[in-house]
Amino acid sequence: MACGKLFRSERSLKIIISTKNMLYLITYDLNRPGQEYEELYEELRNSSTWWHYLDSTWLIVTQESINELNDRIKNTIDENDRFLIFDITGMDYQGWLSEEAWQWIRKHING
Repeated sequence: MACGKLFRSERSLKIIISTKNMLYLITYDLNRPGQEYEELYEELRNSSTWWHYLDSTWLIVTQESINELNDRIKNTIDENDRFLIFDITGMDYQGWLSEEAWQWIRKHING
């Protein structure tokens, strides 16, 4: 993804998504040098809607429960890898990203 100027979000926006969909933030440490993690990345890209602008962070919009998503991810990594999944549906957010990234977030999260 192209790098550009960074912009700080000047407001805290509510994430608005369908009551059927959940928004999860996934972050991970992949600890095995030389290991190919394409299976993990492909599994995450198989989600309904996804965003992957930061190296080890994904936003996933899905109708799955957090446990179902956990099981999908767990089956694609090594036992020495680590990951966290947070349900961020309806939470405020702030950050320092490129305008391109904020546009994607506004388009896909705020409807």
